[in-house]
Amino acid sequence: MNIIKKISALFILCFTLQTALGQNALPKLLLRIDDIGMNHSVNMAVKKLASQKIPFSTSVMFACPWYQETVDILKGYPHVTVGVHLTLNAEWRYYRWGPVAGRTAVPSLVDSLGYFLPSVDAFSKSHYKLDEVEQELNAQIKRAIGTGLKITYVDVHMGTAFSTPELRAIVEKLAAKYHLGISTYFKEAYQSMWPVPVETKAKVFMDYVNDLNPAKVNLVEIHIAETSPEMEALVDMNSSLMNTNDGKPKASMHRQTELNMLLSPEFQKLIGKKFQLVTYSDLVKTVGLDNMTAPFE
Repeated sequence: MNIIKKISALFILCFTLQTALGQNALPKLLLRIDDIGMNHSVNMAVKKLASQKIPFSTSVMFACPWYQETVDILKGYPHVTVGVHLTLNAEWRYYRWGPVAGRTAVPSLVDSLGYFLPSVDAFSKSHYKLDEVEQELNAQIKRAIGTGLKITYVDVHMGTAFSTPELRAIVEKLAAKYHLGISTYFKEAYQSMWPVPVETKAKVFMDYVNDLNPAKVNLVEIHIAETSPEMEALVDMNSSLMNTNDGKPKASMHRQTELNMLLSPEFQKLIGKKFQLVTYSDLVKTVGLDNMTAPFE
């Protein structure tokens, strides 16, 4: 019976997407801009992108120190759809953040200095408590809503809060509690630019957007920043891709490249001709929260 229900729900979701978004219209592209609020360089990049007046969704890290500047920026650009980038990790050497709920409230989620652990693996091997995870993610959503921004969806930083069925259940519970969408729960075709080498990133992106799946919403995960001494000092403690062989950081290059892709005339001229840009506000409105389906099932 459960299998029949799942098949039926999938059929309804696909039919709803085709009907609501237009079966014969242009392919749909959803840009999800992650890690906003992480620092000033990232915030300046999202401000520059928002000034282009194109629709996109942006996932804000409300656990990070610079989220307050993000809020001020995004209040000036209501066409941008805002989500909460649920955060249980702090991955940069010398630049760390900790829980919104406070280190004493959720001690199983932090290291000896009160910061989130740097990797998914470190988190999974720690003795984290599920009730503390729920308390912290709830605090992040409450902080987001308390800023006055319209919050539409949630997603998860580094995939940590989706890494087990029990953690996913917490995200789903909180999304239902606050009536929020969940990124990837609308049967999106998913593409991340994060793991693509910086040398080929722009070409891979343009090849992708020129050949989108017309039957689905095509979600591209993007990380942007303006090159600056602030960004150039950041070393990702998890990824060799983000550092040179001798350990020098390349994250700034990656993020400036992804910003350049979105601002380029080559990309901009395709909007409305090769594809239609949509956001999670569109999906929540046309598909509905009740029709979301976990991609893990």
